[in-house]
Order: sequence, then structure tokens, then C-alpha cells
Amino acid sequence: MAPSLIRPKQRQTLADSNASESDSLIDVDAQVSRKRRKISPSNDEVAQGAKSIIPTASQITTKNTSHFDRKNIITDDNVSFASIGVAPWLIASLSAMAIKRPTGIQKSCIPEILKGRDCIGGSRTGSGKTVAFAVPILQKWAEDPVGIFAVVLTATRELALQIFEQFRAISAPQSLKPILITGGDDMRTQAIQLSQRPHIIIATPGRLADHIINSGEDTICGLRRVKFIVLDEADRLLASGQGSMLPDVETCLSVLPPSTDRQTCLFTATVTPEVRALKEIPRPKNRPPVFVSEVDTEELAIPDTLQQKYLQVNVTHKEAFLHVLLLTPANINRSVIIFCNRTNTANLLEHMLRLLEHRVTALHSKLLQSERINNLARFRAKAARILVATDVASRGLDIPEVALVINYDVPRDPDDYIHRCGRTARAGRTGEAVTLLGQRDLDLLFAIEERVGKKLDTYDEKDVNIQTRVIRDGLKPVGEKKREALIQIEEGRDVTGKRKKGMLKRVV
Repeated sequence: MAPSLIRPKQRQTLADSNASESDSLIDVDAQVSRKRRKISPSNDEVAQGAKSIIPTASQITTKNTSHFDRKNIITDDNVSFASIGVAPWLIASLSAMAIKRPTGIQKSCIPEILKGRDCIGGSRTGSGKTVAFAVPILQKWAEDPVGIFAVVLTATRELALQIFEQFRAISAPQSLKPILITGGDDMRTQAIQLSQRPHIIIATPGRLADHIINSGEDTICGLRRVKFIVLDEADRLLASGQGSMLPDVETCLSVLPPSTDRQTCLFTATVTPEVRALKEIPRPKNRPPVFVSEVDTEELAIPDTLQQKYLQVNVTHKEAFLHVLLLTPANINRSVIIFCNRTNTANLLEHMLRLLEHRVTALHSKLLQSERINNLARFRAKAARILVATDVASRGLDIPEVALVINYDVPRDPDDYIHRCGRTARAGRTGEAVTLLGQRDLDLLFAIEERVGKKLDTYDEKDVNIQTRVIRDGLKPVGEKKREALIQIEEGRDVTGKRKKGMLKRVV
């Protein structure tokens, strides 16, 4: 039985002698310091993460960066796309996609981008940020459809594919030539596409940087005349530290026109100090100031329609709690995303849940790109009810049918929690997020609660006792199937039991 949850009066630094457990924990004081603050960030912090983003500026100052142009946000509910200057052909295209009226971020940013202003847009997940930059880009492109007009950089391959598909859908009445440049696909084919001067490039920074370095001037020369650059999920692209994308972003920006000769747009659901700091970069006299708009990010980082709960579990039997939770009457027919911190954990859960006869698929970085695309398509088509994923699926993916998000591992960063929960309760729909809380995860929970501005509720379902069901129905079958899953993985077999190509048979 799990111990009762007691909130300590003071926070303490987490420590654990077991390396596998301590790896998933953080110093809470450092973590909480990353929450949204009203004060300005330090110059050292900004210089490390953002000083190289705009090559024309040698320094970034951050004073008064917390003051945003909220007064410029259009709040009239009767505003239409026509009233904010969107072209008729785009209005018709959006209407065909069942997008009738602009959201808050779209009302705010579309008119300013059409005026030629650089833009920083912050809005909660599921609020239509892609349309907010795609529509003005396509409208300006239609006026002069020559060469590579815009480059869109984003953090993950799946999000890049989704943006690519949305650009194609919105521009259906026109002869737009977008291309997708992401890892996992053949570089020679992509180099040929780049050399043919497409209109829009949607890319991940790493693969586009590879082409800039290795594919030659004939391939990338079209990038030197780009009119728009968009950084989607800008907080992730500009983040410093381990796994930072900053060097690749820098390489991509190095071949683009200077900031005075192009428009720059940044969009994110969590506006970080690195993103805020870009507002204070000195501007030429002939350039208007950067337009910054935050809509519902401070007060409503998590939608009101999302129920946030935690379930306290014994970490020794965590898999059994997950199995039982998925089979309760309220959840047995729901579409579910399970988030893990590590790819190995996601791989084990996929094998184990499949052996337990759940309809499950996975999305993480150890899968081939074709497998990632196919697995995501299976989940969208409801061929799989459960998607086990790492944080590669936490940003931007729009899967309206998701009713439940389960944090199998508590995220180390509260902002990652916001992005994970953003996969459900999108565009006004209802949803539920349940975090499995181990004995050593309390401080992580407190950091999340402080970031989202409310206390999480204890998971409770009528006429269901999770702990009793775990003891009665979960421990034995889950233990057996977990051992089988570990043997499958050790032998190099996939979730269907077939041996993967190139894997040698285990020597007994």
C-alpha cells in the first residue's frame, strides 16, 4: 500500500543512492526557479541561451522584458478573418477546414505580421498558433510567389510533418510548393528538393544545418533570399544546456538574410526568458518594434476544461498501477497518451502492454522515421488506443480524440508538464491528465503545482479502488508479462515477437 501523502513545510533537495531513481529527479530549488517570473532574467542567463540567435546583434539586454503588448490584443468575439485583413481565398480555404473565426492569438498576430512587423506570440496549447503564422505567410507569398519565401523551424519531426500538412491544406487553392526537411529521410532527395527552389521549407534545425554544411552552395543559395523565418516551439529551440538545438539554429540563421531584410516570428506555449529577451534587441530606425503578444499564458497555461490529478503509487509495482488504471470503467474506452522520460521505459511499456492485450503503439527517438510516422498514423486512426511516448510527442501534435494523458514518469521540468497535458483538452474540448506519483516525487509535484497555479486533485473514480484492484488483478499478470517483455527486448524482437533484422540470436 502506498504511504499517505504528507506535504512538508520546507522543500529539500532530492537525493537518492540508487542511480536509476536519482536520474529521474532534480534539485527542486533549481527547478522552481524556472517557473514564469515577473522579474527580468539575468544577463548571464540570457547571454548563454539567446545571444547568438540573431547574428546581427552582439548583445541582448533584458530589462523590462516582462512588459508585453497586451493592450494590443483584440478581444472582440465578433472579429472575423475578413476584418483582420485576411484575403478571400484564404478565408474560403480556412472555412473548408472548419476554421470559421480567429482565435485570440490569431486576432492579435495576423494583422501585425501582415503589416511587416516581427512577432513573438505566446498562447496556450491548442489555440491555433500554426494558423497564426501560416495565414500571413501564405497571403504575402501569393503576392510574389518566387523562390524560397519562408523557412519554418520546429523542434520535432512529427510536428514538422503536421505543419507541412497544414500548409498544404490551407494553400490548396494555390500552387504552393512546400518541402519537408527532417532527419530519417534520404539527404540526396532532400538536397534535390532544396535546389529546385520550393516556396516554403518546413524543417528541423539539425537536418537543415546538415544540408547547409554539407550540400554545397548550389543547394542552399536560395535560402539567402528568404523573406520569413518562423521558430515554432521557440522555447525549445532557444533553450540552452544538454541537448540544446541552439548551435543548429545558429547555423540555419547564418545563411539567411540579416534580420533587417526579413521578418522573424517566434511562437510558443511557454514564453521563457530567452524568448522574452529578443524583444529588447536594438532595432534599426526604419524597422517597427517587435510585436509581442501573450494570450492566456499566465493565467491559463492549462485550459479550464482539463482535469489535473495525481495517483500515488508504489514505484515497485508502478506497471501494475498503470495496467489497472487503463482498465477502469472510466478509462477502458478512452484514447490515451502515456508519457515517459526515457526511450527504454517507453519501449518496455509498449512490449508489456501489448502482451497484456492492450491496443498500443509507441513514439520515441529510437524508432525509424517510417515507424514513427506509421505508429502516429495508427493512433490517429484509432487502430491503437494507447500511445506510449517520450517528450518528442509532447509539443504541437494535434490529436483531437485524446481524452486522457498519463504521466508515467513525472516530468523534471514543469514546462514539459504543460506541453504534455496540452495533448488533451484542446480547442475547448474536455480532457484529463493523471500523474503517477512515486514516494520520491513530491517536490516535483510541488514545482508543477506552483507553475500551473493550482493544486492537483487526488485521482478518484466512483466505485473503483485502484490499490485493491492492483493487489487482486494486477500484480501477477503484470509481473509475468513484464518478464516476457524484457526477454523479447533482450533477444532483439519487436512488439509482434519477430526478430529484428541484423540482430543475432542470443547465445544460451
